[in-house]
Amino acid sequence: MDRLQYPFVLLIFATLFTKGLPSPLQGTESWSYVTVRDGAHMFWWLYYADSSSAHYRDLPLVMWLQGGPGGSGTGFGNFGEIGPLDGDLKPRDTTWVTSASMLFVDNPVGTGFSYTDREEAFATNVSTVATDMLVLLKSFFNTKAEFQTIPFYIFSESYGGKMAAAISLELTMAIAQGSLKCNFAGVALGDSWISPLDSVLTWGPYLYTTSLLDDPGLAEVSGVAQEVQDAVEQGYFLKATELWSLAESVVEKNTNNVNFYNILTQDADGKVSARPGEDFISLQFRRHVSRLHKQSLSELMNGPIRKKLGMIPQNVTWGGQAEAVFRNMAGDFMRPVVDIVDQLLSAGVNVTVYNGQLDLIVDTMGQELWVKALKWEGLPYFTKVRWTPLDDPASPGATGAFYKTYKNFSFYWILKAGHMIPSDQGDMALQMLKMITRQTS
Repeated sequence: MDRLQYPFVLLIFATLFTKGLPSPLQGTESWSYVTVRDGAHMFWWLYYADSSSAHYRDLPLVMWLQGGPGGSGTGFGNFGEIGPLDGDLKPRDTTWVTSASMLFVDNPVGTGFSYTDREEAFATNVSTVATDMLVLLKSFFNTKAEFQTIPFYIFSESYGGKMAAAISLELTMAIAQGSLKCNFAGVALGDSWISPLDSVLTWGPYLYTTSLLDDPGLAEVSGVAQEVQDAVEQGYFLKATELWSLAESVVEKNTNNVNFYNILTQDADGKVSARPGEDFISLQFRRHVSRLHKQSLSELMNGPIRKKLGMIPQNVTWGGQAEAVFRNMAGDFMRPVVDIVDQLLSAGVNVTVYNGQLDLIVDTMGQELWVKALKWEGLPYFTKVRWTPLDDPASPGATGAFYKTYKNFSFYWILKAGHMIPSDQGDMALQMLKMITRQTS
């Protein structure tokens, strides 16, 4: 199901979509399923790079992993953030497809168009997520052998970053063992749930310094954050997830429902209150995953997109198993993976952390805490490096970000952006992509 290079046909493509018709174009895209375990089927969707100045073979391949867990990369990441078309099927000016071939994967199994045949087939931890993805990547690089030598990067957002770290380590080992052939060039962890506790512990101070909490509110938020810390330190990770839910409710109560994804943007539709008798997992799913499955996107994915793809099983709906994905991962949700990032750095893997200034749920203060706790031998030198300002491509002369690099580790501070950086600062995100993939400095 491949489609042809499309700079001159994007508008036609969009028109066909809005009419609910499958596209007749050939060569720009490819998609398929991979059975990663018995009863577990994962869906991927590839866009070949579309550049006026370079062939796709001369540009990198980027895999995008969404958060949640249960958020769909082929849906939200693709149409909501960085794909060639937006949710209204209009061309996106800041699409990453102009600078890289983009591989969107609905991960873990059960996410988006991915599905399981039975309850036991859902992943329950990032270890299983990583081994599942390795099966998919082996299949992909065998099927698309032309990508085996092209620099391959993993970019991620939110919980996708936690999964990306674990996947990157498995991938590095597989390449070293010769069981998978690809040119793995690095991983980028965007607003990532690497150390959940560090995020929760800094919610209070961050909100206080931005005038969104008063003194009693700070005390209340700090108190429940301490309860989360106690549970994590005792290894009670499911309890920690429950207390994380409580901590968010305490934050909302004291801030008049601050938007966890962008503190400067109040979202009336995003306000979520517990329903009578609802458990905390269902509440948190509605707070953090359902927002990635809004009705308009669901109608698009289960309507024209489903028809275009032409291979989705009849009993599978886009997002239909998302809550089951989140529920099965709840016991692993608050477990940190900082040690995995350390292993990646020690193995020489290029690691980038990037974070939005206005993000609360994974605030930059929390990211900096776990970074400063790394055991990587280069950390003392990295911390002494002064950051470099970057002009905002959309507002020349204005600072859009800061970044610094030492050896194989980089950090980008993206200004005026929340949790979904490409949505908030598309031009800056695209420039960052080019810098990380060594297309510009």
